[in-house]
Amino acid sequence: MVVQAELSETEIDRVFHALATATRRDILRRTIEREQSVSALAGEYDMSFAAVQKHVAVLEEARLILKRAEGRERLVRANPEMIARARALLGRYEQLWRARIARLDDLLAEPAIPNDPTGSGD
Repeated sequence: MVVQAELSETEIDRVFHALATATRRDILRRTIEREQSVSALAGEYDMSFAAVQKHVAVLEEARLILKRAEGRERLVRANPEMIARARALLGRYEQLWRARIARLDDLLAEPAIPNDPTGSGD
């Protein structure tokens, strides 16, 4: 069994930076579906090949995708291990916020205490 270490702050920053752009999220989605060449990916976007290469480089730096050479082509595919680690991180954030919302719900559900310094209730 492989134990996944927590992501470092630098890794977290890279993952969120990589996922902050719609084009990179789309590239990740496409590479989850199947391995693709950078050239094929570039053909899907209204931007230069160099711009797509830069997006791929950001995803690769975050280790969300893996790149390999096959002849003259560079093939990219999603990295399921890093995606799982990022998903686990988001799950922890979700648990944190759900706990905070539950606590807020509990506080709002508590009966109001009258502000009567005399205690007479009048």
